[in-house]
Amino acid sequence: MAHDFDSLVIRHTHRLSSPKGSKGSKGSDGQGAAAARQFDVALASVGFKLSAQLMERLSGLSGAAVVHTARRTLRTVNEMVGDHVQHNTYFIDFPANVPDTEEFWMRCVTQALADDTSREKVLTQLAHGVLDLLSLPAYGRYQHTYEEMLAAQDELITSAGDRLTVLHLGRELDDELTDLYLSLAASTTPLGEEHLSDLGMLAERCALGPQPESIPVRENRAAVNAARLAVGADLLLDTVTDVLRLACALSGGDVTLQEPTRFRALSRPVRRALLAGLDTVIAANPAKLADVHAHREPFKRLGERLHPHEYPRRPHAAEVFAVARGEKEARSFDSRLEKRLDEFDVLGAVRLLQSAPGKLFRALDRLLRIAADQGERDAVVAAAVRVAPEVSGRVVLAVREHLHNRARETGEPRIFVNRKGRAWAAPDVRPPVPASDRDRLIAALDAELRRRLPRPVRILLDPDVLDVALPLSGRATATGLGVLPRGSLSPVDGEQLRFFVYWKETEKRTDYDLSALLLNADYSTDSWLSYTSLTAAGAEHSGDVTEAPHGASEFINLSLERVRSTFVVPQVNIFAGEGFEEVEESFFGFMVRDREQKGRPFEPRTVRMKSQLRGVGRVALPLVFRREDDGRWRAKWLHLYLKGISSANRVEENQVSVAKVVRALVEREQLTVWYLVGLMSGDSTVVDLWNGGSVPDEPVLYIGLERPEGLHPDSTVITLENLRDLIPG
Repeated sequence: MAHDFDSLVIRHTHRLSSPKGSKGSKGSDGQGAAAARQFDVALASVGFKLSAQLMERLSGLSGAAVVHTARRTLRTVNEMVGDHVQHNTYFIDFPANVPDTEEFWMRCVTQALADDTSREKVLTQLAHGVLDLLSLPAYGRYQHTYEEMLAAQDELITSAGDRLTVLHLGRELDDELTDLYLSLAASTTPLGEEHLSDLGMLAERCALGPQPESIPVRENRAAVNAARLAVGADLLLDTVTDVLRLACALSGGDVTLQEPTRFRALSRPVRRALLAGLDTVIAANPAKLADVHAHREPFKRLGERLHPHEYPRRPHAAEVFAVARGEKEARSFDSRLEKRLDEFDVLGAVRLLQSAPGKLFRALDRLLRIAADQGERDAVVAAAVRVAPEVSGRVVLAVREHLHNRARETGEPRIFVNRKGRAWAAPDVRPPVPASDRDRLIAALDAELRRRLPRPVRILLDPDVLDVALPLSGRATATGLGVLPRGSLSPVDGEQLRFFVYWKETEKRTDYDLSALLLNADYSTDSWLSYTSLTAAGAEHSGDVTEAPHGASEFINLSLERVRSTFVVPQVNIFAGEGFEEVEESFFGFMVRDREQKGRPFEPRTVRMKSQLRGVGRVALPLVFRREDDGRWRAKWLHLYLKGISSANRVEENQVSVAKVVRALVEREQLTVWYLVGLMSGDSTVVDLWNGGSVPDEPVLYIGLERPEGLHPDSTVITLENLRDLIPG
């Protein structure tokens, strides 16, 4: 299968690999420049622009070469912002003239009674006092074409506040792909689903080229190993689980091992390679047989595919499957640890955990809570300080954030989020961690992180990035444009806020409902917007669409000046049909406009954020908007999914569960970019805030939402696309 690697570079880096093509001849001077200007105008219509350097490079090419680059790039950026599909609305002149809900329903009933094909069925329903809206011909299905909707809308008035994302000039495609491969493979944090898939594609191309010094994340290693196996390169294996993940990758399964994989029939060379890997790992360290217990069932099923009995020269590999079947004993580390914890043997647990620093860190809270006296707590803290240099930066940061939030009172809501974004909240009933021990650990973790972080001479900061939460996992950020990690805060400037959802069903009728729950300061319900409440509190709903064989969109438009609630929680409810991971496509986003801008319901240059909906659950909560004490609005990013019910999910039914989850995450404090900058800033470090003007002439460490033009070529640039690079190893 051919891959569009140019598109990959644009999505990940906002750069165009150095455009190729013939240069303009003397007789055709100006053709490339004219085409480049037209290209820039076309980009502006979807909220993008060419950097000065890229414009200059394109202007030196022939017109045909520029047009070729433009077509490819526009296709990519249109998809990035959600403009690759047609966004129709049920109410043709939305947000104007949206009717009262009951008035609208009565209009649909009246039309149904005037229709010979539906009159009798509707009369029967009315006689029984129950009306099925889906039985009304005018309900839930577009009553006009996309072109008719466009004709009914005013032109957009452009504003200086519209989004403008700059595309920069990159290097040659091979160089860009190599750099991107090395960055993704060496990530110190787990990648999201799409980025992990992209790494797999890049690994196929780059397996024989430069490789990162280390691949610390196991899922990344599985993707790289699958590519290395295909080209005959040595595999990177040091646990039996590495081999299991590789087998999952080869079968198109889940390398995170959260979902069961149906293993495919494997060729004899592949079977030999996997068995050799297992044999080598166990021969070097027989204690690693204990790792099999965590995934016994997958190992048993893998053994049925590998036929280890056919390879008597790999006896250690056969032991792996003997343990999985229960025929050989291999006492696991976790079972020994649990025995000590169940017996409240804190000192014994600490001695055992010092050989597994990551597990020690994850057990710190429990150890401090069950310690019998200060002496045992001192031993726990001392052990943590001693092994801290061996713990990954991601885990150190996660524990640091956890300890900070443990200062909250017992009984406050606690949020739980699994790898798929499924969330639930419950009161925190754990006894508190003694403040003195918590403070000692926080100071030690800060010192350890400060030791690992670079000390740049000059840091240039975009103020809008300071409240962005550290991306401790790519799974805490949805794939898309302008998307921030879970827990991040960002300002919302503008007078009109408009949410949108788009979905296209794969096989069966699918009905998604865009809704918004409006909450008071105490998280009680004020009101809501949905198909059952089309207008409320200075807001309008675009109308209910109940099927999407060719794609469908719904919108909610709010006047931020008129909304009196403290919180606005947009949500997407699955009323019927396919889940978020089953539909052909689904995404959510929001736009910000001034009051007088008008325009179509969907205007790409006003889109501030667009993210894929790909979680497990029947209710999606992308983010929450909060009105601050000064009247300004800020967004807190959620990326959460609630389980919901199998069908007919509605905002009215889930308002309590949504409010609990929102409160738990809103009131939790995340470690942010500003925290890390504080640790990096020594006495000799200059820290400047960038206000959008000129940039320094010398190299800097730039950290911001987007890369500014004119940075020194030796600068280190951290933006949303590679924010994970801030996390120390």
